Amino acid sequence: MEIGVIIHGPDVVDSGMAKAVLDKLKEYGNTSAIMAGTIGKTAVLDAHLEEIIDITENLKPSRCIEECFTTKDVVFLLNHGKTTQNGILFANIVISRLKDRNIKPLIHIERPGMPDGKIVPWNADSLEFAIKMAKVLGLEISDVPEQIIPISVEDHGRRIIRNVYGVLPGEKIMINGIIVGFAQSENIQIISEDGFIKEISGARIKEHGLEKIHGYNKRIPIDLKSSWVKSGPLRSNNFSVRKKGKMFKFASENEADSTDRGEKIKAVIIDHEAERTFELIGDANVAVTIGDDTTDIAADILFRLRIPIIGITDGDIDGFSHMKHIYPGSTVLRLQPGSDDIIGKEIRKQIFNGRNSCIFDSLNSLRNNIFSLSKKYFIFSTDY
Repeated sequence: MEIGVIIHGPDVVDSGMAKAVLDKLKEYGNTSAIMAGTIGKTAVLDAHLEEIIDITENLKPSRCIEECFTTKDVVFLLNHGKTTQNGILFANIVISRLKDRNIKPLIHIERPGMPDGKIVPWNADSLEFAIKMAKVLGLEISDVPEQIIPISVEDHGRRIIRNVYGVLPGEKIMINGIIVGFAQSENIQIISEDGFIKEISGARIKEHGLEKIHGYNKRIPIDLKSSWVKSGPLRSNNFSVRKKGKMFKFASENEADSTDRGEKIKAVIIDHEAERTFELIGDANVAVTIGDDTTDIAADILFRLRIPIIGITDGDIDGFSHMKHIYPGSTVLRLQPGSDDIIGKEIRKQIFNGRNSCIFDSLNSLRNNIFSLSKKYFIFSTDY
């Protein structure tokens, strides 16, 4: 039997249950697993599981499932939500995006190892294997859902209302990886008109986040129906960061070592897109990160890859709940409030010639150019 497993999020890895489930599934056939989600990939690296969980792809869970449908005999979705209900809501959204959920047996394993964990068979062909796995893992099994619950969207023409479920008061609300508000109740509605967010009912809006979402003066509309919406912490603190041993590398060893040898380097810009860090870094030796939270998150990810950063920050930080690590050789600049985006645009325009990546003579030359460009807004810098 060919078994495909789509793993979502870091918590199921940090708990040790991702490996435990994979070990059980291997008793039934050839098992291959893929991680969907940036922070989940860091958890895979911390757990030294990159040899058995693929972290090289950048596909959404629904796309991963459809890819597995073409080559596997049975497909599993493995997740650990804040609650079982929240996890099943997530699975509903994923399954609703499939063209046909009945192509192959499809089984959702939610919160394995927890008292409220559950197995959900998503079609009739899944039932037999789902019952077997429920016994093996000691989980309750649900009936095959009769109706898929899609993303809850009210379409009123120019006005779109998106209901967000599973939110707890005090949590951060993110759209496409950017914080746009802070929940004040469990009933959250995001409201847009002509593609521009006008209101977040049940939350305190972060205006700067909305500016980022819409490209500042470019006034770029978004499709609220298909946007990625998330609430809560990116990762709990139930893990030990990978500091020693062989590190996973996208770049070749020669490229990875060039920053130490003073050779030419390749640099990329990560501008308020921390969730795309693995995708953007490619074979680069250094990343220029724009924004406080982007710098924290991207630096934490790139620490595992032994890649330094030059961070551009201005004190507008929301404090994601996860540990932060920065690779030696990195520098973080603190600029005047509201200026990180200004300098970020100038770095791309003047230093990167309008591109996302560029080759430089050395890390020091890149750093010096950025310092020179930032001097008008400069407050202090920190070397690591």
